[in-house]
Amino acid sequence: MSGAAAAIAVTVVWATPDRQDIVALTLPAGATVGEAVACSGLVERRGIDPGAVCTGVGGRRVRIDAVLRDGDRVEILRPLAVDPKEARRLRAASRNPRPADR
Repeated sequence: MSGAAAAIAVTVVWATPDRQDIVALTLPAGATVGEAVACSGLVERRGIDPGAVCTGVGGRRVRIDAVLRDGDRVEILRPLAVDPKEARRLRAASRNPRPADR
């Protein structure tokens, strides 16, 4: 028996706050994240800017040339709506208003 599988099963996901689009794929062993994203058709179907695509596998950010394993879930990541540092600053400012100038 061979130790390497001839094909792997992966899913590619694009999610927004109100919708999730999941595509199940069977790819050759050694396929990359970029190949999975391309084969899913989600970039074209959802109008995603391919130059702005960030990807993750299992909740961790990965490069598009990362090699996939059987059962991986590839996530096409949306850009952040607000920079996390700016969001923290705004929350802190709303909780601790500055005293009026004297």
